[in-house]
Amino acid sequence: MQESLGEKIGEGAFSEAYAWAPGQVVKLFKAGISHLLGRHEVRMICAVRAAGLPVPEVFGEMTLDGRFCIVLERLDGPTLWHLSRTGAVTFEQAGAIIAALAMSLHKTPPPPEAPSMREYMQSELRHDDGMVPKHLASDVLALIDRLPPGDGLCHCDLSPGNVVMTAEGPKLVDWSFAMRGPAALDLGFLHVILSELAPEIADNPERPRATNAAAQSEYARLAGTSLAELTAAMEPYLPIVRTFVVLGNVVPSLRERLIQRIEAGLRSQD
Repeated sequence: MQESLGEKIGEGAFSEAYAWAPGQVVKLFKAGISHLLGRHEVRMICAVRAAGLPVPEVFGEMTLDGRFCIVLERLDGPTLWHLSRTGAVTFEQAGAIIAALAMSLHKTPPPPEAPSMREYMQSELRHDDGMVPKHLASDVLALIDRLPPGDGLCHCDLSPGNVVMTAEGPKLVDWSFAMRGPAALDLGFLHVILSELAPEIADNPERPRATNAAAQSEYARLAGTSLAELTAAMEPYLPIVRTFVVLGNVVPSLRERLIQRIEAGLRSQD
């Protein structure tokens, strides 16, 4: 196997992507990111691919300079984020694509090795270095215990940047945070990512918000429910989603604001 990375072709909050062998890329997790996260993603991708979901093939895993790597099939095509940013697809089209992917994966039985929402939260809190105040951590776990647990498959990062538009159709990448939970949890992640996080860094803050609105509306249509009912089902899970975001330190500048929203959301559930 070769030992040097090719050109850098992408970067996210926790990893970077580099060209590797022909038709392959290496997802290189950043220094300090636990190898457990990468191994979890390998298990999830292999399981959901076997179930028929449109995801890249996994060719192997390795360690480079102490950093965990996954060797993946290289997907040729722009991300949905890029196409929506350039205007090649409308907000409505982007939302419809995300909603269809979400509906497809929510109909897929979760692999047995997928952790439950509570198991994933407990694991994250166990390794927390003070990002979440202890009283909030206890209250969030108590909220999880009160809510319907759900046992569906959740991707938990259904953002346009994780949808690659290939010649064979859209494919979904980045399964590091996949877990078992209700569809409302996944839709809550979509809402927080596109309505609270992305507007802080987007050149046009209204684009991610409009994409989220279109995705939620189309998902409600596909599910045969009203948008109001979907929003009401999602609302109790938002403090949980925001807690995961704070624990991941995805947007450090938003930590205090997110904590305030977690507290307000927990109060509304009492």
